[in-house]
Amino acid sequence: MVADADIAALDATPSGRARAQAAGSARRWRGVGLGLIVPVIAAVGWEFFVRAGLSDGRLVPPPSRIVETFSNLAATGELTRHTAATVLRVAVGFGLGAAAGTLFGAIAGYSALARSLVDPTLQALRAIPSIAWVPLFILWLGIFEASKVALIAVGVFFPVYLGVMAAIASVDRKIVEVGRIFRLTGPAMVRRILLPAVLPSFVVSLRAGLGLGWMFVVAAEFMGAAEGLGYLLVDGQQLGKPTQIVAAIVAFAILGKTTDWILVAITAPFLRWEDVVAHGEAR
Repeated sequence: MVADADIAALDATPSGRARAQAAGSARRWRGVGLGLIVPVIAAVGWEFFVRAGLSDGRLVPPPSRIVETFSNLAATGELTRHTAATVLRVAVGFGLGAAAGTLFGAIAGYSALARSLVDPTLQALRAIPSIAWVPLFILWLGIFEASKVALIAVGVFFPVYLGVMAAIASVDRKIVEVGRIFRLTGPAMVRRILLPAVLPSFVVSLRAGLGLGWMFVVAAEFMGAAEGLGYLLVDGQQLGKPTQIVAAIVAFAILGKTTDWILVAITAPFLRWEDVVAHGEAR
């Protein structure tokens, strides 16, 4: 029987690392393929229903009409313009909301006094529906970009804050005691104890915040936007264009999944130390 040390030594060799990377790449592509099965089957099935005359496809257009709409929007440059406007708003709002949520979550999680002071208020604000912020932000910031970005940042803030606070507050006391026994300094305690313990939950909270950011951008772009995928939704509703509405929804789904994948790919190197069942699988 090969010892664990021998296996680790083999994995540390260039060929072992290459095999591990190839296996990880294969698992990721397998996950991508499996994830496409359901939407592809649904799209092909609906296309068949419409072409077979079982539905007229007027209110729920088939994929062929959606692809045609995408082609027309791309040809006129509208698709690029509206997509870029929405992505920029989500990126700025996500950055601001995630930074604020991380800061407040870290303070509330580390200090019981701060948690008692700010957490009840923030939890009450978290229960306010997103649409309720719209008139207030318009009154404060106008109908231009500042109000839209602020609304998205609010949507991102709360899941990040809650995830960071809960992760820090739930760090195993025994792990902290071990750090104290080894006389770790404050920065060393954070780097070697708290950060590894909090990081998995922090990544999950970032993904949740990013998802809410994409949800809140729709409400933000209802606030008098002249461009953006939310504008395409409103325009399609007012002009009775269900194909344009569904195309905008599909664009939101594709962009949301793509940005989530990018976030997972960026944070994956920081979580390689995890020894969990799903380690190495596509998320």
